[in-house]
Amino acid sequence: MITPIFRIFDKEKAESFYLDYLGFQADWEHQYTADTPLYFQVSINGACIHLSEHHGDASPGSTIRIHMENLKNYYALLKDKPYRYFNPGLEKTPWNTLEVTVIDPFSNRIIFYEDIE
Repeated sequence: MITPIFRIFDKEKAESFYLDYLGFQADWEHQYTADTPLYFQVSINGACIHLSEHHGDASPGSTIRIHMENLKNYYALLKDKPYRYFNPGLEKTPWNTLEVTVIDPFSNRIIFYEDIE
């Protein structure tokens, strides 16, 4: 399994986006002391992402793809949630996938996709 790391700058903004809006669950978090950077894991449907405030862990603006069954249903859930910073669309690609692209508050991009026939 591959676990990507996204750089974040604010725990509350990350939780609002990943947990409240996207519906990820928080699996665990680690911090050496209260004044050191936070590192934590979120997951959805078996896919995990590590979110890190550590300077050298990742660069903002990364992109990952997450396979999602029943993407139309997930998209409908996102459309019904009031998130003021993003309003994704559902796109059918020329390579036969449905895709929903979201961008987190730190310029990281997640493309949720489902293969179609």
